[in-house]
Amino acid sequence: MQIRGENKAQETKGITAKLKKLFSPVGVMLKFFSEHFKGMLFLLLLFLLFAPESKEAVKPYNLSEIELSGPILDVSKVLEDIQRAKEDSKIKGVLFVVNSPGGAVAPSVEVAYAIKELKKHKPVVVYASGILASGSYYASIWANEIVANPGSMVGSIGVIMEGADVSGLMGKIGVKTQTVQAGKYKRIGTPDRPWKPFERAELEKVIYDTYDMFTQDVASARKLDIKKRDEWANAHIFTARQAKNVGLVDEVGVKEDAKKRLVALSGVKQPVWSEKDKFERLFEKLAAQTAITLYTYFPTWTLK
Repeated sequence: MQIRGENKAQETKGITAKLKKLFSPVGVMLKFFSEHFKGMLFLLLLFLLFAPESKEAVKPYNLSEIELSGPILDVSKVLEDIQRAKEDSKIKGVLFVVNSPGGAVAPSVEVAYAIKELKKHKPVVVYASGILASGSYYASIWANEIVANPGSMVGSIGVIMEGADVSGLMGKIGVKTQTVQAGKYKRIGTPDRPWKPFERAELEKVIYDTYDMFTQDVASARKLDIKKRDEWANAHIFTARQAKNVGLVDEVGVKEDAKKRLVALSGVKQPVWSEKDKFERLFEKLAAQTAITLYTYFPTWTLK
């Protein structure tokens, strides 16, 4: 009985050893994942972001949506999207969704003329989802049609350059500036003193010429009378209905109305919209928030 019991114990011990040996890789893997969970999660995120999409999973879309949101500073991503839409033969029309207070002059003009070129190849409808003002209005003028949300604000066609005069504060804390300059106008816009009359005149020369360019392009694109620009420009701010009355937009409606107009203009029978990856949307929102922060603390010569 004692021998049989010992044999039974040895058999059980042997089976246990075999089971441990069999499942030891699983234990090692579980230990590895528990110790390196954050790193694995980071690698998974990178894979999801940068792994190429399967062509079989891509829908045969024929309409595209491009967004312009926040202050207009860096428009490289928007220009890339416009160029891609122009070159993609599958895309028959583009919806340009705008919610922006404006921004720097040059980027606004870049987008405007990119849309003007895109319009030669396929129809473009602008949808003003919130604010379509100043630089963002400039960016939108060459679209086939502009549809404004009933609660949107439109217009503010004007140009501004602003700066602070901190000379009083500097005097109180005992700070002075010293410069070496070549060129009469080189210190234009510096905040350490009031601007001199000839400096202000120099800035006004630039501002008014830019305003003339802005209003002439609006008049040309929207078929408005440049002689009546004080009615629709002059930095007036309009509701969507008021903007339609003066000719700055074509229709007042919601996004679905803008989509229907693009479908009609493009002539597609079964509209399929391109969809952005959720991570791409996340990064675009982060980029827009960064632009807002930069715009707040580092203002520049803007369409406003």
